Amino acid sequence: MLRAYLFLVFFVPLTFLLAFSALIATLFDASGRAYHFHARLWSRISLRMAGARVETSGQELIPRNEPVIFMSNHQSNFDILALYQAIPERFSWIAKEELFNIPVFGHSMRRAGYIPLDRSDGRRSLRSMVAAAKHIRSGHSVVIFPEGTRTNDGDLLPFKMGGFLLTEKAGVPIVPVTINGSGRINPAKEIRLKPGTISISFAEPISVPAQTGRKRDDLAEQVKAAINANLEH
Repeated sequence: MLRAYLFLVFFVPLTFLLAFSALIATLFDASGRAYHFHARLWSRISLRMAGARVETSGQELIPRNEPVIFMSNHQSNFDILALYQAIPERFSWIAKEELFNIPVFGHSMRRAGYIPLDRSDGRRSLRSMVAAAKHIRSGHSVVIFPEGTRTNDGDLLPFKMGGFLLTEKAGVPIVPVTINGSGRINPAKEIRLKPGTISISFAEPISVPAQTGRKRDDLAEQVKAAINANLEH
């Protein structure tokens, strides 16, 4: 427990310091490259402070020079840090609207082109999806946690259909991603912190034709099976 509190003592100011620096950088670089550099630096320092290493496999399966939607399982807060190190291409996050209301941190996310998802009602959620699809079609890869929240036991939770509706509108491949080990480093809903290794595996991309109705459910099952195939049980 002491390790976790010491980590937070340094992690919180580091986060706001680099978020502020990244925000300033976006005033001179609207492409998002400078912001992504700051984000990767933030994740690398944070992982080292926590005693966490990241191992990857399947990076060669990620399509180059075209946008994709990475869909990953979600075990702990360290998934975000680890994915910054594991994904070789620049990408954006689709995150819940509330995160964008955090001072400095949230504003820097908006400046970097990250996409808020407003889930307060169906109409606003649809507008968020349309904006996200446009962002992806313009050449930006994104990361989504289709479970919508962290799992408590490591097993996959039911997938929400929003990500697959987005895939239908964007018309780009899905790259399934499996994260193992982050739940042991920092279990969901706990402060406890334990050094260890986070393993991230990329699966074969799944091409996505127009999906509607039942076909969208079939696509979700296909992605779930690909993630589950590399998941430690």
